[in-house]
Amino acid sequence: MKNIITIIFVVITSVSFGQDVDHTLHGTGQRHVEPAYRIATSPTIIDTVIPTPMVKYPLLVLKYETETEVEMINPASIKTTENLSQLYNTYIKMGVSTEFMPIGEVYFDAKRSRKYLYGAHLKHLSSFGDIRGFAPAQFDRTRFNTYGAINERKYTLRGDIHYNNQGLHYYGISDTLGLSKDSIAQRYSDFGMEASFFGHKKDSANINYIVGVEYNNFSSKKPLTEGRDDWRASENFFGISSSAWYKLGEEVYAADFDIHYNGYKYGVADSIYSNVQDSGIVMNNTIVSLRPHITTRLMNNRFKAKVGLNFTINSHNITQAHIYPLAELKYSMFNDIFIPYVGLRGGMKQNTFKNLSSINEFILPNVNMLNENKAIDFYGGIKGTLSKQISFNAGISFANVKNRAMFVTDTTFSIGNKFNVIFDTMNITTIDGSISYQLKEKLKVDAIARFYSYNVLNNSYAWNLPNLEVTLRGSYNLFDKFLFNLDLNVEQGRRALVYAPGTDVTLENGQYIQKLNFITDVNLGVEYRYNQRISAFVQFNNIASQRYARWYNTPVHAFQAVGGVTFRL
Repeated sequence: MKNIITIIFVVITSVSFGQDVDHTLHGTGQRHVEPAYRIATSPTIIDTVIPTPMVKYPLLVLKYETETEVEMINPASIKTTENLSQLYNTYIKMGVSTEFMPIGEVYFDAKRSRKYLYGAHLKHLSSFGDIRGFAPAQFDRTRFNTYGAINERKYTLRGDIHYNNQGLHYYGISDTLGLSKDSIAQRYSDFGMEASFFGHKKDSANINYIVGVEYNNFSSKKPLTEGRDDWRASENFFGISSSAWYKLGEEVYAADFDIHYNGYKYGVADSIYSNVQDSGIVMNNTIVSLRPHITTRLMNNRFKAKVGLNFTINSHNITQAHIYPLAELKYSMFNDIFIPYVGLRGGMKQNTFKNLSSINEFILPNVNMLNENKAIDFYGGIKGTLSKQISFNAGISFANVKNRAMFVTDTTFSIGNKFNVIFDTMNITTIDGSISYQLKEKLKVDAIARFYSYNVLNNSYAWNLPNLEVTLRGSYNLFDKFLFNLDLNVEQGRRALVYAPGTDVTLENGQYIQKLNFITDVNLGVEYRYNQRISAFVQFNNIASQRYARWYNTPVHAFQAVGGVTFRL
């Protein structure tokens, strides 16, 4: 073993030392070298692309078997004992009273329709009777109007045309004077039309609005004298009313914009008819108002606040600008059982010959009209519901009103059987209350009471205006066969301005004052329905047979009984 190891060591050592020795060799020979030549092409890079193999992994498809079972849903049904009443296109009412007072009414209306609404109404009432001790008191009233509307999802378009014709006599004078009917006759002609467009998009991002236009012509009777056709009252009214509102969160931003123009003419301007004081009157009256306001609701809609302003420009004899407050607060307590409210408001009211004659039809045709300016009106009260059948309201208001219209007996242009219109400034305090009771469609009762207190600037009293008004209305349906209705109207505290002493006439502040009698007007009616189409009725008016004077020296008819029939077609 030792020898083997020794030999291996010797060999390795010899080899290791042998590599460090240099050897030089010399020899002779021939070596062939090939001729050089030039490559004509330029060198390029040859790149070899090795394709990457695409590996595909097949998807495993798993299929699960499912079972579906559909349950049948029964259609919803509503059970009620009340059915929609059948509608008829035409309703006719005819009757006559003990004072030989014929009445007639015809109504034609569309039946239930989601899109279209239209109809036409005709009413007539006249009297051929007289009032004992007074001049002829016959009258007639005829009214016709037709309307139509289109109701779409995003808008409503409506139009209306009316014509009224009213004849009367200024009978407030003794019959001993022997006046003819024609000499004290008056007739009013009223024609008008209006249209409105109401955009009511439900999306809160849109602005809803309503725009309406109105035109009306109202005139009195022509004088009996030939060639004096201009010497009568005539007016043309034109109005534009608009409102827009936008809801953002809990607030509603709204604005109302109105333009009312009324052109009134009596006779010829700067001329005289038959009396040195009966001169021509030509007036152009324009009222422009803008009412921006904001309404907000808080506390889950229990608290409601409305705040805004009323900017009004009154262009009558002179042009004036007015700013009125507009504010109202309401708070619902105990789930609308009690709702106290308080507010502040004001505004300008345009007096027209049509509006004044609708209050007192015995006025003169030559009226120097002024616009009523309610400078401020503070009001408050509480309303609510005591049960499902009973609702109530009680309130009080304090208002300062300029140019409040009052009616006084005229002795300048008439023999005391007509009324003139005067204007005065007054503070008016109003206390009112009402209560209503309704038991389905069987029994309905309304009671309303108002008390007025007037503090007049230039007159002793607010002439012909009551201090107390009480109204009671009720209706009762007995087995849907007999329908009863009751109306009670009470007025107290009215006073008239007269120009000479007399019975029950007092003198205050240089004015003769006549206290007017207490008014109690009770009306009772009964209707018997033979079937759904035919019925008969009887109406008893002024049951107390009180010949009270609604205006000074103009008493009404005493007890009247009216009977007639109705038809539905």
